[in-house]
Amino acid sequence: MTDEIVEDSKPSLPEHVRVRFCPSPTGTPHVGMVRTALFNWAEARHAKGTFVFRIEDTDAQRDSEESYNQILDALKWLNIDWDEGVEVGGPDGPYRQSERADIYKDVAAKLLEAGYAYESYSTPEEIEARNVAAGRPKAFGYDGYDRNLTEEQREQFRAEGRRPALRLRMPDEDVVFNDLIRGSIEFKAGSVPDYVIVRPNGDPLYTLTNPVDDALMRINVVLRGEDLLSSTPRQIVLYRYLMELGIAKEMPLFGHMPYVMGEGKKKLSKRDPESNLFLHRENGFIPEGLLNYLALLGWSIAPDRDVFSMEEMVEKFDVRDVKANPAHFDLDKAISINAEHVRMLEPQDFLNRSVPYLHRDGVVSADSWDALTDREREILTAAAPLVQPRVRLLGEVSGMAGSLLSAEGYIEPDVDARKQLKDSAAEVLDKAIVALEGVEETAWLTDDLHNLLNKALVEEGGYKPRLAFGPVRVAVSGRRVSPPLFESMEILGKDVTLARLRGLRDHL
Repeated sequence: MTDEIVEDSKPSLPEHVRVRFCPSPTGTPHVGMVRTALFNWAEARHAKGTFVFRIEDTDAQRDSEESYNQILDALKWLNIDWDEGVEVGGPDGPYRQSERADIYKDVAAKLLEAGYAYESYSTPEEIEARNVAAGRPKAFGYDGYDRNLTEEQREQFRAEGRRPALRLRMPDEDVVFNDLIRGSIEFKAGSVPDYVIVRPNGDPLYTLTNPVDDALMRINVVLRGEDLLSSTPRQIVLYRYLMELGIAKEMPLFGHMPYVMGEGKKKLSKRDPESNLFLHRENGFIPEGLLNYLALLGWSIAPDRDVFSMEEMVEKFDVRDVKANPAHFDLDKAISINAEHVRMLEPQDFLNRSVPYLHRDGVVSADSWDALTDREREILTAAAPLVQPRVRLLGEVSGMAGSLLSAEGYIEPDVDARKQLKDSAAEVLDKAIVALEGVEETAWLTDDLHNLLNKALVEEGGYKPRLAFGPVRVAVSGRRVSPPLFESMEILGKDVTLARLRGLRDHL
């Protein structure tokens, strides 16, 4: 195979684009899967075409209903909608391969009858033995032995109790196609052996079901991962046969998206934590931020611009602009982009989305805004402008807002917060307590508190601001990094603030 990218050879897209997303429900949704869904969705929406979502669940040993439900959960959370497919229906259903067995059986019979497929009785052991006898590597692959069996030979195998697989007959010619991303790609004649489309037990394989479904669902643009590129000549040849049989109307265009690489320049594995979509959700990514970052894994909206909305992506996306080079998943950059989108949320939207994380972490009494107490809503509304600009993930909100929502008179400091306390901390806290005790409740306001402590600790006490306000911050929040100190003190009120200052003083 040659894999040279020839830009000028990239073909034009059809007038009405029909793309599909067709995962197998074999595990937790991963970022590579989502990137595939995103690029198909964006192409369909940009071209005002059709996005089909089907499930390839013919592997009974590996497929699970749990994984199927997780895939649905993932797409709905990310707001990736589809026009035809599972749950929404459409003209070409059913949209789960496990419900399409009769269709595959019928097509396989037609391929066999037309001579495009043939019965193959060779066992893996026999294939290996023939390879060794011919001086080829043991794992060289299938040698075409069954291509021209006579009916008498087939009858003999049947009499032995053998059941045949069905193999597709590959032509003795080069297979060339224009990839939407990689340009002209050529597979030399003989480089792809005849391959199995139906197992001896009658079960159809992906090599049959996937192109048949694409043909019957009139998919004309196939966008998928680079790892499937080696199977493309098989699909093209099968498509030609399906067109000859009147099952397919046209050959689809193919585009193979670049690998997503993880640490150490290795392909991101399902087992890598960074690949786990739900782990990112659990940590507090929001759909806008995660999708924005995944869009950058092979595509860009403009030079030197990384942050954009999905509406902007749809407006600009063209799969032919996707780069063929592997893309590296950089978690730090993903978090940074997510932070930008968190900051762009409307304050109430930010709070609504944060509450489930706050409830998970035991900080508030309920998992929805409306179910919170009046006091919780009051504090969170006041805290939002302090917290929202300072968190990158919604999972960080609890750490920032937790101290404001707590009525505890003493908060055990984080380890790094306690480490930053100097020998002067006790004296600083004593002076702060004295200064604050005389403040009236009505005067317990951000600016007044700032001015008062600045005068007592910096101007009169002689402490540098870091040494003056550091112990007060640790007492109030238990953290080295917190929402703005004096705004936090106003939200907490006089009694709780003084209780925390005294609490830390007693625990030094």
